[in-house]
Amino acid sequence: MVCGDRVDVRRDGDAGVIETVHPRASLLYRSDAFKSKAIAANVTQLAVVVAARPSFSMELVQRCILAAEDQGIASLLILNKADLPETPAARERLTLLTRVGYPLVTLSALTDVAPLRPALQGHTTLLIGQSGMGKSTLINALFPDAEAVTAEYSEALDSGRHTTTHTRLHRLDADSAVVDSPGLQEFALQHLDASALAHAFIEFRPFLGLCRFRDCKHESEPGCRLLEAATAGEIDPARLKLFQTLRRLQQNAAQRL
Repeated sequence: MVCGDRVDVRRDGDAGVIETVHPRASLLYRSDAFKSKAIAANVTQLAVVVAARPSFSMELVQRCILAAEDQGIASLLILNKADLPETPAARERLTLLTRVGYPLVTLSALTDVAPLRPALQGHTTLLIGQSGMGKSTLINALFPDAEAVTAEYSEALDSGRHTTTHTRLHRLDADSAVVDSPGLQEFALQHLDASALAHAFIEFRPFLGLCRFRDCKHESEPGCRLLEAATAGEIDPARLKLFQTLRRLQQNAAQRL
């Protein structure tokens, strides 16, 4: 079982016995060539938390969102630490994703989380992101009794320290919940085959299946609709390059097995 699973519990004195685990509507997980790591079940929204300091990886952000798309989970971007002078530059980096429709909430978890609350209503939202982005501070602001441990990030190393050690669900109201998860430094997508990976890029979908060759790899083949769309500015070339990079990584990993 993972955080977010729905179960039937029978009381047995002061303890409880799980009798039934209900089918999952979704399961967000990551996988490399050797193992899979389940993160949370039955979430309806992924919220990727980033900040201008320490610096964040756009590729990691996108990998998380691709995994969510594969499970039919909506995604939201949270730009924390809005008071930092580098925030406008961080927001500009995120336009790669906001241009294709992913919503962005900018806030400072230390002072005001009100901008985020409407986006959480009616969802079970998984907070995810690299260490040091302020997820624990955000949890403490939303749930004062959570007492999530926080820590200063290292400016010398430009990275945060892990403070959350396990995934935990916090109930916001009867219809809404937030799942806190440990900080990430990597997010492998080996469980997505080439077709699923391409479909996870939402802006690719109108062009999929329209290439000249049915087995098009979207690399350099003539008549590739994704290549044509990138050239015409219909999709961002950086997103196509990421798809090509991820696909090659998956192929290389599979060949090593």
